[in-house]
Amino acid sequence: MKRIGLLRASWLVLRKDWQIEWRTRARLTALIFFALSTLLLFSFAMGPDINALRAHAPGYLWLGLLFASTLSLGESFRVESENNALTGLVLAPVDPRAIFIGKVFGNATLLFGLALVLLPVTVALYDVDLLHAPLQLLLVLFLGVVGISAPGIVYSAISANARARDVMLPLLMFPILMPLLLAAVSATRFTLMPDAQEQLPSWLKLLTAFDLIYLSVGFLVFPKVVEEE
Repeated sequence: MKRIGLLRASWLVLRKDWQIEWRTRARLTALIFFALSTLLLFSFAMGPDINALRAHAPGYLWLGLLFASTLSLGESFRVESENNALTGLVLAPVDPRAIFIGKVFGNATLLFGLALVLLPVTVALYDVDLLHAPLQLLLVLFLGVVGISAPGIVYSAISANARARDVMLPLLMFPILMPLLLAAVSATRFTLMPDAQEQLPSWLKLLTAFDLIYLSVGFLVFPKVVEEE
């Protein structure tokens, strides 16, 4: 049987996930309501101090995305877990790393779309200026969600068949994501306010480095993970 190329197989996995999400839209709806609720609760907790709201807006935005990502990643292999579909994918003439690439960018696309929905809400609740550096802000969001998705997909595959997978996934994922989130929050802050010392490029380089590390490690270990599962 002819083996499908890596890029084509990755695209097929990505397209399959998009089609499933578009047909049901249940996961996207849940993510939006969950993330909106998180931002709303944080804004109430901070009170009416507008300066404090603006200062903490980047952190709350990324916390909303991080918490929502646990729901998204927790569902990433639910379809494949049913009826041993993941085993079928592994046995197919497809490089297992294609599953990793397709899943990572499928989840990253979902989280990036969620981030775009949350931006106007962040403006309304925290009075931030999205027009200060809009292109850089979009770049930060994209790099951040890719960085969340890469290790998240590996841990999602590890915990796919665990009884307490909803608890195990964040326990495994959150510690390794702390450096990435620090960089993402700092970079986002400098896209929403003046960057007098021009620190944004350094944070962007750090975000890119984290993405490359997470993607490279996931690319190497994912075949072993799905074989054991």
